[in-house]
Amino acid sequence: MTSTALDLPRLFHGGKPDLRPGDLIIPHPPNIVDGCAICAAKAEGRQPVVEGLGVVDPLTGRPDRVYFTSDREYGRFYASKYPRGDLYVVEPVGEAELSTEDPFPTWCAPAARIRSVYSRCVLLTPGQRQRLVIRWAAADVALAAEGGRR
Repeated sequence: MTSTALDLPRLFHGGKPDLRPGDLIIPHPPNIVDGCAICAAKAEGRQPVVEGLGVVDPLTGRPDRVYFTSDREYGRFYASKYPRGDLYVVEPVGEAELSTEDPFPTWCAPAARIRSVYSRCVLLTPGQRQRLVIRWAAADVALAAEGGRR
């Protein structure tokens, strides 16, 4: 299913710091942080697995697309993966497609343009990360109960 920018809610993209309104976000290889086992697995093309949690932050099915979400906390999670990562309000460039990869409302497009900076230097506390993991697990269970379709 594709959408135009007018059909979509406010969209967030968490990522690379210090971008400005008007900047274009284009697809890029996975962010690799030294010493991060999840990053190392993704760099090698393997699904990252954490004992007790299973697959976390799975490989994207569309490396040729930029992803964005209407769930601010989900966007904050991705911003927090970067050193000093930022959260942006974005608009798709090109047709936006509903993504079925994530348990939260997510779309992808060939690129995204930054409309505004929502917050700089996003850091999540361990409690915030835990609450997101719990929400993520609950959303995965609900999705599985619906037959894997949103």
